[in-house]
Amino acid sequence: MTTTRNPGLEDAAELRSGPKSSVGQRLLSGGTVLALVLLIIFFFAMRPDVFLTFTNVRNILYQVAILAIIAGAQTIVMVVGDFDLSVAATSALAGAVAASLMLAGMPVALAILIAIIVGTLIGLANGLLVAYLNLSAFVATLATLTSVTGLAFLVTNGTTLFNLPADFNVLGQGRFLEVPLPVFIAVAISVILWFVLRYTTVGRRWYATGGNAEVSRLSGVNVRMSRLTAFTVAGAVAAIGGILLAARLGSASAVQGEDNLLFSVAAVFLGMTVVRSGAANIVGTMVGVAIIGVMSNGLNILGVNAYVQQVVTGLIIIAAVTLSSFKNRER
Repeated sequence: MTTTRNPGLEDAAELRSGPKSSVGQRLLSGGTVLALVLLIIFFFAMRPDVFLTFTNVRNILYQVAILAIIAGAQTIVMVVGDFDLSVAATSALAGAVAASLMLAGMPVALAILIAIIVGTLIGLANGLLVAYLNLSAFVATLATLTSVTGLAFLVTNGTTLFNLPADFNVLGQGRFLEVPLPVFIAVAISVILWFVLRYTTVGRRWYATGGNAEVSRLSGVNVRMSRLTAFTVAGAVAAIGGILLAARLGSASAVQGEDNLLFSVAAVFLGMTVVRSGAANIVGTMVGVAIIGVMSNGLNILGVNAYVQQVVTGLIIIAAVTLSSFKNRER
């Protein structure tokens, strides 16, 4: 019987049983986590009176909660070896759909459900284009990005939708134990995705497909269905992120959260350096999200220009991709 390797499940075992790695390999494997620790130490040294206070740590978690959800969606697609340029646009459309329906008088719960269904359908469309029509994931999701953004402008009439119901806004602005609700929701979604990827048949098939699609097909894995389900789930998760963003801001627009696309990509690539296989993984992605959140918050505290932050973000993406390529050479 032919078997396929599951990078997400086997890294821990390999690290325990495999031969000792070189210093360079150890630094490469731990570099992302080390970078996070160094960033925290640096910003704490610069502003010890502010950076690690409860209020600021809470602000960091609040700022990255939505990104964590969008990055989780991107992780799923990258696990199967594909790429989704439309996750941020999907989230914006979902938020716009929910907002427009509620302003039209629809109950909050039903509007949210429909918005999630819209995101799921967008993911399904991406999956059909990539898995069954054999289009490049880059080309297919770029086309979807353009179309979905246009739909979002149509839904909002090119304006920002305000005066959303208080019962809806509490999802993004409410707190439990002084911690914002989006943080709890982001943690819950991340744990669910981690569990699915690590312990379920679906997750194993996703990893197998991303590791070697042809070997997986010969092993009996329905590669097309695996890719289709990955895109579909990613669409639903991205929609949840967009709904929470609209609730957090108390408004919705066609371009809301557009920066989350690049940030999510950076987070996933940074996370790929955490495990030995160099595969996309939820735990690593959350480390990447933390790096982006700490960096952004720290630079804001130091009063660094927003344009400089964009430059730094670009450099982080380059570094993440470079480190990931080194990982792939080791495999």
